Amino acid sequence: MMASYTAITLTGRVAETRGRASVLWLAGGALAMGCGIWSMHFIGMLAFTLPIRMNYDIGVTLQSLLVAIGVSAFALCIVTRATVGRVHYLIGGVLMGLGICGMHYIGMHAMYVSPAIAYDPVGVAASVLIAIVAATVALWLAFTLRAGNSLLAHIKKVGAAAIMGLAIVLMHYTGMEAARFDAGSVCTSTGGVNGNWLAVLVAVAALSLMTIALLLSVVDSRLAARTATLVNSLRHANRQLHHLALHDGLTRLPNRSLLEDRIRQAIHGAERSGKRFALMFLDLDRFKTINDSLGHHYGDKLLQAVAARLTQCLRVNDTVARLGGDEFVVLLSEAGSPTVVAGVAQKMLDTIAMPLDVDGQIQSVSASIGISMYPDDGTSLRELMSNADSAMYHAKKVGRANHQFFAPEMNAAAGARLALEHALRQALENQEFELHYQPKVDVASGDVVAMEALLRWCCPQRGLVPPNDFISVTEEIGLIIPLGAWVLREACRQNRAWQLAGMAHLRMAVNLSACQFRQKDLPEFVAGVLAETGMDASCLELEVTESVVMHNPAEAAQILDRLHAQGIHISVDDFGTGYSSLSYLKQFRLDTLKIDRSFVRDISSDADDAAIVRSVIALAHSLRLQVIAEGVETDEQLDYLRELGCDQYQGYLRSKPLPAAQFEAMLRAGAAGAIGPLLKVVGR
Repeated sequence: MMASYTAITLTGRVAETRGRASVLWLAGGALAMGCGIWSMHFIGMLAFTLPIRMNYDIGVTLQSLLVAIGVSAFALCIVTRATVGRVHYLIGGVLMGLGICGMHYIGMHAMYVSPAIAYDPVGVAASVLIAIVAATVALWLAFTLRAGNSLLAHIKKVGAAAIMGLAIVLMHYTGMEAARFDAGSVCTSTGGVNGNWLAVLVAVAALSLMTIALLLSVVDSRLAARTATLVNSLRHANRQLHHLALHDGLTRLPNRSLLEDRIRQAIHGAERSGKRFALMFLDLDRFKTINDSLGHHYGDKLLQAVAARLTQCLRVNDTVARLGGDEFVVLLSEAGSPTVVAGVAQKMLDTIAMPLDVDGQIQSVSASIGISMYPDDGTSLRELMSNADSAMYHAKKVGRANHQFFAPEMNAAAGARLALEHALRQALENQEFELHYQPKVDVASGDVVAMEALLRWCCPQRGLVPPNDFISVTEEIGLIIPLGAWVLREACRQNRAWQLAGMAHLRMAVNLSACQFRQKDLPEFVAGVLAETGMDASCLELEVTESVVMHNPAEAAQILDRLHAQGIHISVDDFGTGYSSLSYLKQFRLDTLKIDRSFVRDISSDADDAAIVRSVIALAHSLRLQVIAEGVETDEQLDYLRELGCDQYQGYLRSKPLPAAQFEAMLRAGAAGAIGPLLKVVGR
C-alpha cells in the first residue's frame, strides 16, 4: 500500500515538472516504486516457511529488482502523458502485469531448490490475470488522481493505494499458491544471502527509500506551489500594470497612449481600405464649476457616470477614451458619412444631458463635441486630434451643448482661446486684476449708502477687459475659486482702509460665483477674511443669483443661515430672471432683492416691466426686505422707482464703476452731504 501511495504521489510530480527535473523525478519515482513492489514480493516470500534452510542467489534477486524498477518506469511514462486513452490503459496494463509477474517468478527462481519448483498452470494463469487487471486499474487510478493536494485528494489517494496494494498482494499469493515443493527438497545455493538477513535488509531499504521519496515529493510540491503562486502573482501584477499603463484609473477607459495607438491603427486600416473614420473631442460644459463647488469626490463619480453613458452609445469596435479632467475622445471607426457621425454625436449629447443621480443628488450636465474626419480634416494623428479639439472649442463658443465639425477657420479661434487661457493664468500670478467700485444710492435722499466691488482685468496686451469677456473662461479652467477669493479679500481690505482713513463706514457688496457658494467651508472662509482684514461683518454684503441658491435649496439655506449668523447681509442679484418664487424668499434668510436691469430699462414706457417692478417691491417690503434697482441711467427711471417706493438704485446715472483712487476722490468730494449714514436693514 505504501508503494502504491508513493507511486500515485510521484506520478503527480513527474506530470507537473518539465525538462531535467521531470527526468529526475521519473528515475527516482521508478526506483522508489519498483523497490516498494519488489520488497513486498520478497518479504511475502520470506514469510513462506519451509522445513529447510533457504538462501537466495544475489544475481537473480537483483535481476528481479531491475525488472520491478523497469516496470515502474514504464508505468510512470504512461500515466504522466497529457492524455491517456483506453488503448494505452490496456496495452500498458498487459505489459506492466506481465512485468510484475516476471519480477515475481524471477524472484522465485532465486531460490535454488532441488528438485526444481513446480507450478500449477491454473494458479500461474490466475496470477498473471490478476497482475494484468491490477496493473490496468493502477494505471487508471494513478492518472486520475495524480493532480490535487487537498485533503479530499489525499484521502482518495490513500483509498486507491489500498486497492492497488491489495491487488498486488493477491497476485503475489496467488503465484505463491501455484508453487509446488516436492518432499525432501534441498537448497542448492550456498553463496547466496540468508533469508533472515534479506528480510531485514529489504524492509529497511524499501521503507527508507519510499519515505525519502514521499518527503521529497511533499517538499518539492510545496515549493512548486509557492513558486507557482509567486509566478501567478507576478503575472497578475504585470497584467495590472500593463492595463493601468493603457487605461484611465478613474473611469477604466483607454487613456491617451492606448487611444493614440488605436488611432494609428485606424489610419493604417483606412489607408488600405479607403474608408473614413471620425475623431470626436468631448468636453463637459462647466464641469470645473461642479467639481470645485461640490468637491472632487463628487466630480469623480460624475465622470464615472458620464463614461458609462458614453460607452453605452458606441459600438464594440469604437473607442471612447479619457484624456484627463473632463475631456473624452471618441474614435468612431468606419464612420461613413458626416450625417451618420452627426447622429452619433447627437445621441451622445442627449444621453449625457439626461439627469444623473450622483450620491443621491440629481445633476444635469451638458457637453460640447468637436469632430474631425479622416481624411478630410487630416491624415495624421496630430492633425486629427488638433482639429477635433479646435472644433470642440468652437462648439463651446457658439453656445455649448452642441456638436461642430471642423472647419479651417476654427484653428484661429482655438488659438485665440488658448492664448486667453494662458493670459488669464498669468494675470492671476502677475496681479493684473483690479477692482472698480460703483456706488449704491438711497432713492429718497440721494446719499451713497453702499458700494459694489466689480472685477476688471487690466491686461498689458488687451487693455481693460470687462468681466463678461473672461469670467466664463475662468470658470472652465478652474481659476474662479482663487480669483473669487482674491476679490473678496481685496474688497474687504480696501473698505477697511477707507474706514481707517476716516471715511464713512459703507457696506461693501461682493458677488459670489456658483463655485464659491457651493463650497462647504464658505462661511468659515468669509469669517477668516473678515478677521484678516479687520472689517466688521455688518459692512459686508454678499450677492448671489437666484439660480445659485436654487441649485440645492436645502444646502443653500444652511450656508445662508451660517453667513447671516455672522452679521453678513445677503442680497439676491438679478432678481426676476430666474425662479422668482415666493416660497424660496420665505425659505432663505435674505436682506435685499436686486431687480435686474432688464426690467428697469423700459420701466417708464413698458407697462409690463412697471407692473413687475411694482410687484417685486411690494413683495419684498411685505417680507421686510430692501429693494435695489440696478442699471438706472435716466432721471425718468429714477423718478418712477421713487414713485414705486424702491429703496436704493445703482447705475450710470450716479456713477459708472471707478478704480479705487477715483472712487475715493468721489467720496471725499461728496463728504459734505452726498454720503449718508450706513443704511440700517431691518431683519426679519
